[in-house]
Amino acid sequence: MGIVAHNDLIGAYEGSTVFGSTGRRFLVVRPTLSDMVLKMPRGAQVIYPKDLAAILMEADIAPGMRVLEAGVGSGALSMALLRAGASVVGYELREDFANRAHNNVVAMVGEDAAYRVELRDVYEGIEERGLDRIVLDLPEPWRVVRHAEVALRSGGIICAYLPTINQSAQFRGVLEDSAFGMPNTLEVLHRTWHIEDRSVRPDHRMVGHTGFLTTARLLRPEVLGSRPGGPVGWAPATVPGDAPDPDDAPDPDDAADETASDDPAL
Repeated sequence: MGIVAHNDLIGAYEGSTVFGSTGRRFLVVRPTLSDMVLKMPRGAQVIYPKDLAAILMEADIAPGMRVLEAGVGSGALSMALLRAGASVVGYELREDFANRAHNNVVAMVGEDAAYRVELRDVYEGIEERGLDRIVLDLPEPWRVVRHAEVALRSGGIICAYLPTINQSAQFRGVLEDSAFGMPNTLEVLHRTWHIEDRSVRPDHRMVGHTGFLTTARLLRPEVLGSRPGGPVGWAPATVPGDAPDPDDAPDPDDAADETASDDPAL
């Protein structure tokens, strides 16, 4: 294959062609986030790019959001969250995983990323309050539900990525008995296509099942009201100054006449 000198790459236009020592052509492009996720150093299994994209949409990640990620692994999900503009704090049990994730994130996003990883067990509790999103890549996310009810803001989203449907079903069962609502579970199947002249068909191989994604939203109890100082529970809408008109009240004599005229045989 030959050798490509670094000096030939530094300052080159992205998308241009350089030559190796044997005359072989090489295309120069920057690695995408998908490239980094699949090729970066890792200890734990990473979440595949197709699932990272779904997480960003299903969890509705947006710039400025405060996100707790538990189970950072090698940092693939952290990169995706940060690239979407979120501020991320990660909980990780293993120090080697935490260090690997931090190094990978710095290599991809930079030193000034709004990111920190703490050696902490999320099953034992969540220190942060007022979080916008909680994203879990853990074997038992149902153990986090009670903590998430306190740590998330009203309307916040919890999202769990799980490899089996049995785990997903158990998570959904705990969500049903919690303050969370609007649950949804899905999986993403990724199939590319071969397109060459008139030969158009699906590729023979695809990235099929990798994991199940479940989301739910934290709902505010009715007893707390819908807004500061607002009413608690339902109340009929009234227009200021709109009092009932006495003339609109039913006439008792009319009601008596109607009763007397009723035919019990009908």
